[in-house]
Amino acid sequence: MNTRFISILAFAALVGGCAQKDTLHTVRISVAQQKMIVYREDTPIASYPVSTSKFGVGDHKGTYRTPLGKMVVAQKIGDGQPLGMKFQSRRPTGEIVRPDAPGRDPIVTRILWLRGLESQNAHAFDRGIYIHGTAEERNVGRPASYGCIRMRSRDVLSLFNTIGVGARVEIVSGPVDQQLAQTTGGAHPTVR
Repeated sequence: MNTRFISILAFAALVGGCAQKDTLHTVRISVAQQKMIVYREDTPIASYPVSTSKFGVGDHKGTYRTPLGKMVVAQKIGDGQPLGMKFQSRRPTGEIVRPDAPGRDPIVTRILWLRGLESQNAHAFDRGIYIHGTAEERNVGRPASYGCIRMRSRDVLSLFNTIGVGARVEIVSGPVDQQLAQTTGGAHPTVR
């Protein structure tokens, strides 16, 4: 290879590594309501049922609790994979898992890996706290996870396609505000 071509590749890698961070979107998740609202700037644009941890809230290492507080989407994993793709160690396995397949509880479809911004959630990234698809769709809407935020495959795909790396995520123990219902007249366009 000539040095000019290598220089062009190096520049492309540098520019690609400086991708724009998502500063427009905020995701608010209520543990009490098992609900997520997605905002673009201050306008609610979508609402989804979710599942947080069946072990409660917290961020201690070695627990399966959902951390509270302000975080960001640090990485997005699974772009282009089909609905139901099973992930092992954040890599697609090639296996497609149907929703509510008996005895199956893998991470599926997409992963949004969260990084904590506060002392109360400082271990989130190292603990592998994600927003991800679940094969146990029947349990979405009630606490059922091992610390992560679980979503139906179609819902996590929609979220993945809407927000980017750097989007803010806030997990609260109480209810999220009711702006979406007021803005859309009570309709929740992306909730099934």
